[in-house]
Amino acid sequence: MKEYRLTDFLPTTKKELELRGLTEVDVIIFSADAYVDHPAFGAAVIGRTLEAAGYRVAIVPQPDWHGDYRDFRKLGRPRLFFAIAPGCMDSMVNKYTAARRLRSEDAYSPDGRHDLRPEYPTIVYSKILRELFPDVPIVLGGIEASLRRLTHYDYWQDCLRPSILVDAPADILIYGMGEKPIVELANRVNEELRMKNEEFATAIPSADSTAAVKTAADSTAAANSSFFILHSSLKDIPQTAYLADDITPTADDIVLHSHEECLRNKRAQAENFRHIEEQSNMMHARRILQGTGNRYVVVNPPYPPMTTAELDASFDLPYTRLPHPKYKGKRIPAYEMIKFSVNIHRGCFGGCAFCTISAHQGKFITCRSKENILKEVRQIIQMPDFKGYLSDLGGPSANMYGMHGRNQNACEKCRRPSCIHPQICPNLDTSHQRLLDVYHAVDALPGIKKSFIGSGVRYDLLLYRSKDEAANRAAEEYTRELITRHVSGRLKVAPEHTSDHVLNLMRKPSFQQFREFKRRFDAICRDEGLRQQIIPYFISSHPGCTEADMAELAVLTKRLDFQLEQVQDFTPTPMTVSTETWYTGYDPYTLEPVKSAKTPNEKQAQRQYFFWYKPEERQHIEQSLRRIGRADLIQELCPHYANHRTEPRPQEPKGEKRGRHRRHR
Repeated sequence: MKEYRLTDFLPTTKKELELRGLTEVDVIIFSADAYVDHPAFGAAVIGRTLEAAGYRVAIVPQPDWHGDYRDFRKLGRPRLFFAIAPGCMDSMVNKYTAARRLRSEDAYSPDGRHDLRPEYPTIVYSKILRELFPDVPIVLGGIEASLRRLTHYDYWQDCLRPSILVDAPADILIYGMGEKPIVELANRVNEELRMKNEEFATAIPSADSTAAVKTAADSTAAANSSFFILHSSLKDIPQTAYLADDITPTADDIVLHSHEECLRNKRAQAENFRHIEEQSNMMHARRILQGTGNRYVVVNPPYPPMTTAELDASFDLPYTRLPHPKYKGKRIPAYEMIKFSVNIHRGCFGGCAFCTISAHQGKFITCRSKENILKEVRQIIQMPDFKGYLSDLGGPSANMYGMHGRNQNACEKCRRPSCIHPQICPNLDTSHQRLLDVYHAVDALPGIKKSFIGSGVRYDLLLYRSKDEAANRAAEEYTRELITRHVSGRLKVAPEHTSDHVLNLMRKPSFQQFREFKRRFDAICRDEGLRQQIIPYFISSHPGCTEADMAELAVLTKRLDFQLEQVQDFTPTPMTVSTETWYTGYDPYTLEPVKSAKTPNEKQAQRQYFFWYKPEERQHIEQSLRRIGRADLIQELCPHYANHRTEPRPQEPKGEKRGRHRRHR
């Protein structure tokens, strides 16, 4: 593998600027994540994208926000603007569990440390920068800003918050995947500065005197102020949001209920969210306005999805694919997880009600070319510690690569947030053939022993029978190849629940489809002599879920011989249908009332059913079943422990776990 020098990374210190021969930069990015120069890390992508557009970029990873703010001062002021990248994960999801307990580690910090990132870094960083550099523009981006661009429920503060632009003293917000808007913004601000500097130069007859030089310097600093949000030529950049003191809505605008009305009326917040989600997933969206205090939040429509050529270009940027040398000898958990994985597409049309992907990436799939994917795999093969096994060849959903609407005119008018719920759209091309071609090409490369699929697989797409028989045959071939060649002994899928009522609110397929997929999985494993297992994911306390639903989930999964491992309590995160339903008590699309478990006791009463096999839970479960009127399930789910004692499972020899048959108890 190529030996990288310090100058191959984006500069992070004054010394690194000097090594690159720079005395000034155009954009300084403040990142709440450790700096990993890899296409899976947002700050690196934005920095490399701006660099490719001709701008000088520096990045300050995880600045110390205590004390004298020296990390915020050390690189001085940028020529164009500061950019804030709060992290690849929402800071509060990254830090706390659904029970609001501190997580075991921060996956995006060296050695998993918790003390290197503040809560809500977007707000903290922008306040510090505004205090230190009041005349320099501040641009917000990343998942935290994206999901908080309008009024939203904050689970950790347990209240409805206005747009993050109200709390963070910034000038403009970029939402979604930001390559296109950040370059457009930099180009326009750069042009504005050029024009203003020309005006100042024309106004000053001579620069010979000290006073004239000082006047010119002061004028340049004045030009580099937060002017651009007020300038009409910069207010129409797609995929941006900003605050306006006064604005006149047009007939095409969507005017939401004000933030104040949402505080008074939860139903108004539910009504708002339907518009927000629909416009996030439309090919030709409309501008959204929301009153907040005496101002308006203005959200411009997003850019159209990137083309394959544009996405290839983003992955072709000169990443080192390594953590910055400052982290030598330290472990960055998120990097260790993805260092031998390849992301092959962007977007997800699943529209799961609890997922934020559609709010950030949208539902339309943009695929990398096969050649571009192979190029990245070859880079991984050259890594010194690569042993021949790709940990993941996937995306937001593993098997949506190459899928799109057959009739694009219909897609351009579509308002559905999901292409596969409540039924798979008949216009959707569900062929897995293009994905199979990628798998075959990757597996044929010298140096690849096996490519695993670690991303979630949509089994409803595998079971779907369309009118296209070639697509049906490809789905069958894909299913068999997935199970026989790309599973490391355990295939993770996400049925999420067993109740059709709850699954409908989740926008997930009926549990009967999971049963059918498991039947096919088991049959293929028998045919091929494989000892593999399915690992299903389930969620408790989702809106609409009751204790009785969870009791039935426990019974049904026990009958299928599962002892559940991958489970979680529903966590309300901003900008999802499930969160809005949980907070408001209304389904945003039907406005029908929906009950949710909210208190710790209510949540624990549901969660306990995941662990029916634990002796310490059985008495509580039996009492709960009697309380909710489901004593009929006691004998099946909780037979008396003394009469059904089981011997502990023997330990497997080290090194033999992968691929061995381990029965679900």
